[in-house]
Amino acid sequence: MLLLFALVALVAADPDDLPPQLAALPAATVTVDGGRDEIVIELPSVDLPANLVHEGMHAGHGDGQGPGFPPVVLVTMPVSGALHGFRVELVDSAGGRLPDVLLHHLNFIDPFHRELFLPISRRVIAAGKETGGQRLPWFLFGLPFQKGDRLVLNAMLHNPTPTALRHVRTRLVVSYTAGSRPWPLFDVFPGQLDVLFPGGDKAFDLPPGRSRKSYAARPALAGKIVGLGGHVHERALQLSLTDVTTGAVLWAAAPETDSTGRVVGVPVARFYRWNRVGLPIDTSHVYRVTVEYDNQTGRVLPQGGMGVIGGLFAPEEADAWPLADMADPLYQQDLAHYLRLGRGDAAARPAVAAAAGQQHSHH
Repeated sequence: MLLLFALVALVAADPDDLPPQLAALPAATVTVDGGRDEIVIELPSVDLPANLVHEGMHAGHGDGQGPGFPPVVLVTMPVSGALHGFRVELVDSAGGRLPDVLLHHLNFIDPFHRELFLPISRRVIAAGKETGGQRLPWFLFGLPFQKGDRLVLNAMLHNPTPTALRHVRTRLVVSYTAGSRPWPLFDVFPGQLDVLFPGGDKAFDLPPGRSRKSYAARPALAGKIVGLGGHVHERALQLSLTDVTTGAVLWAAAPETDSTGRVVGVPVARFYRWNRVGLPIDTSHVYRVTVEYDNQTGRVLPQGGMGVIGGLFAPEEADAWPLADMADPLYQQDLAHYLRLGRGDAAARPAVAAAAGQQHSHH
């Protein structure tokens, strides 16, 4: 899912100030390559059996503890700056590159701020097998972050090859501009909208024949969409975003497929040129995401459908981005989902809600 990578400045909190579910997470391995202006974040290694394919599954589905699920980790940002690109690398025990087809998806999550359209934790990077690396013009756009910011990283891998693989490590590599520099010109932040909200998982059972699913919501802030892409599963026909208030289709794309019909990409739209920046979004309007499928197998495909759009958003007031309401049941459901806590840890909820009041943004 394109360009869903942004780090809002969070409080550089002490570990004791973190909500208990987050404080209990293992720490990610984080290194800085100052010469390349890159931060490398690595998940613990996992073994991948041959022919391991998760049809339609995303992190947190089921118990999320089987093959292909690296442990969820807590990331502490080691420097300050502005992100302008990312890529995901899969490597073996010797550091040799493995094929990108092993990645089902990866999510980098800000648990302290809400989504643009949804009252859940903000996804700041969402990468899938069809995403590839993404980069923005570093002098024009950047995603501000501060040393000490805390985020959550999870991923799911699969192995459609006939060869078992051992000690596979997942690396998220982000490119950044140092905070001491006068760039970029515009601060941008992530936003997403999925057709299955408010469900914890984004995948749904795909019925036979042609079908569509959609969801509509109002944005929390006004501003402009800078870039937009999406994520779908096999047999998808189209993914679109519509301004319901005006009836205008703002973006629509058919997935790119290979010779076997498998999805290899979703076209990316960049709404900026030399004379304008962004596609306007109004808080008084309702926006709808819709995905269409054609399942010709003649049977229901469990979790065979998904429709998520995501992109970068330049708000009119960057400092006004709302904090997440950690006591909201939908927030709690989503938190349990991406931390792979099943139905959620009800005993920890009061502490999480209290922690929400301790967090504030600084920009």
